[in-house]
Amino acid sequence: MKDSDLRERFADLWIRLGGHGDVTPRVESVLRRWQEPHRRYHGLHHLRDCLALLDESPATGREHDLAEAALWYHDVICRPGAPDNEARSAELALAALAEGGVPQATAEHVAQLVRLTDHAAPPDDPVGELVCDVDLSILGRPTEEFEEYERRIQEEYRQMPEALYRVGRARVLANLLSRDPLFRTEHFRRRYEVSARHNLRRSLASLVRDPGM
Repeated sequence: MKDSDLRERFADLWIRLGGHGDVTPRVESVLRRWQEPHRRYHGLHHLRDCLALLDESPATGREHDLAEAALWYHDVICRPGAPDNEARSAELALAALAEGGVPQATAEHVAQLVRLTDHAAPPDDPVGELVCDVDLSILGRPTEEFEEYERRIQEEYRQMPEALYRVGRARVLANLLSRDPLFRTEHFRRRYEVSARHNLRRSLASLVRDPGM
């Protein structure tokens, strides 16, 4: 998906959500954030991947549009180590959508979906389940792809002492592994549940073998 395709896709979504006015400054602002140089995983490749996976899911109509809007904004603010990336991304989404004429209820729903991507707890919103499953699908990819993801995540946190990173990363992965099921929608559970658990167990074992822990 080329940058021009992303711009066209965002503009079409904006209209479907009820937005109006010149969408160009909004999409350029979003794309600029996704291309910040410190992003090693949470960049345009991740956004494109999320949108492609959403399109492969059974979601249609309003559910698809809400999920897509949330995916556009879910990592729009990405400061490695910050505890409020998702909350701040949600605030930005709410402001941008509301200012662009999107109905308040829709803007608030999208913002809530963005907040769910902190993955602090399993979502209980059906669209939120879809959004979170799309975001977490990387956990169930083939071994080489998953290992590349792990490497890129660690690169994003390269300013953090390695021992501290490994402790925090192990905590995050253990929390995800403890969920049963990990994927909340049938589509993604069938596709990724088994492989994700395998990848998570292997990654956790590697993290806790570190002699400095």
